[in-house]
Amino acid sequence: MDDITWEEPFCGEGASCFRLGTDPTGNAYIAIAGQEENHLTDSRDALRALILDIKAGKADHLL
Repeated sequence: MDDITWEEPFCGEGASCFRLGTDPTGNAYIAIAGQEENHLTDSRDALRALILDIKAGKADHLL
């Protein structure tokens, strides 16, 4: 997926760092930093909601 533009990693308090990306057609991606080839994809809105929840600490039990 050479056409994905990745943002800078977001790192939680542990060693878990995530990256968000988008492609030219508006698809959104999330991956563990350093493992961008193994990404998840969904709508931009769905991934935005996921990241906002992670940043708000609602997923700390998963990190």
